[in-house]
Amino acid sequence: MTSKERIKKTMNLQTSDRVPVMCQLSVGHYFLHSGIEPMDIWYTSEGFAEALIKMCRQYHFDGILINLPGRDPNYEKEIKSTVRGESDSIIHWKNGNYTTFPNDDNPHYYIADGTRYFPTFGELEPENLFYVEPWDFTDITYPYTWGFEKNPRPFEDFFPDYHFDTIKIVKKKMGESISVQSEIFSPWSQFLELLNYENALMAILDDPGKAKACLERLTAGAVDLAKKQADHGVDAVLISSAFAGAGLISKDHYQEFVLPYEKRIIQEFKKDYSIPIYTHTCGSIGDRLDLMVASGTNGIDTLDPPPLGTVDLEEAKRILRGKAFIKGNIDPVNTLLNGDKNQIEQDVKWRIGVGKPDGGYILSTACSVAPHTPPSSIELLAELVEKYGKY
Repeated sequence: MTSKERIKKTMNLQTSDRVPVMCQLSVGHYFLHSGIEPMDIWYTSEGFAEALIKMCRQYHFDGILINLPGRDPNYEKEIKSTVRGESDSIIHWKNGNYTTFPNDDNPHYYIADGTRYFPTFGELEPENLFYVEPWDFTDITYPYTWGFEKNPRPFEDFFPDYHFDTIKIVKKKMGESISVQSEIFSPWSQFLELLNYENALMAILDDPGKAKACLERLTAGAVDLAKKQADHGVDAVLISSAFAGAGLISKDHYQEFVLPYEKRIIQEFKKDYSIPIYTHTCGSIGDRLDLMVASGTNGIDTLDPPPLGTVDLEEAKRILRGKAFIKGNIDPVNTLLNGDKNQIEQDVKWRIGVGKPDGGYILSTACSVAPHTPPSSIELLAELVEKYGKY
């Protein structure tokens, strides 16, 4: 059975030959361990695709999540100079702004005075919103523009052709054997990224009607992007809803400001596509698994255990069995980053034992693998699913 077939069966709540393994790696981990120039990984579709493929092969993952958009191939013409240091670099752009580029973490783009731009809630006009991409390589603008483009794109042609280049490259090289998956951001995540978190949280209290109008518009863009990714051949689409746990919003606010819009994305997507669409939410989500599955999602990703989150895997399996596949639950810090080989084996053995029965479980860390996690610890996961995960 190929990795692609194994993931497909699991996402369809069936049993395969064994439990699949597939972790999301932090960008810093690619920088440190892929052997590929970090700036090529962050700024080029080809570099990120190469890093995804190389690390997937090294760790024997059954799937690849493409969680950065394709990049403008002409970005270098905007660079004025690059100053390289031991632990980071600074890129100075011709527009006067700059990017700090650590060797082991995500880069950050700043305007000339060292600040970042966030529009105020009062400035927003919902009709001017469509989609906000947090991982574009310049700052988020309003109205939204891509990279160094001067003008907003029309909504009917909003996503540049290069946006899908990484998908095309990975599909061409790995698409017959590996499950190739893509990511969109939930309307709630886009809203928080656009306004900055504190301002967005205040906005839903100050004017919930306007906030919902903004979320409606961001839902339309998310649907459009998910469908375009599916048209480029991905095997599943992930809705990244990272900031919807109890650490940020209550269960009641989740039901009001997150659930309706993610549910609409899933409903609209499923009208035209039969591939899985699933949900990524970090942190304390043990109290809202019932709401998450009510969206119609095919699966739930991360399932952070204590102390990182509040998900008890046995309880999650009970709630979600037969309704949605589950992916994750290994503590990426206390187990994979800091644990020794014996600790990792005992932890993973237990989680496979809980998640494996009746299928529907993908072995993974609960969130991204930390940058400095030893590669040998990640390589161990593939050995352990062969040892404990066979059906």
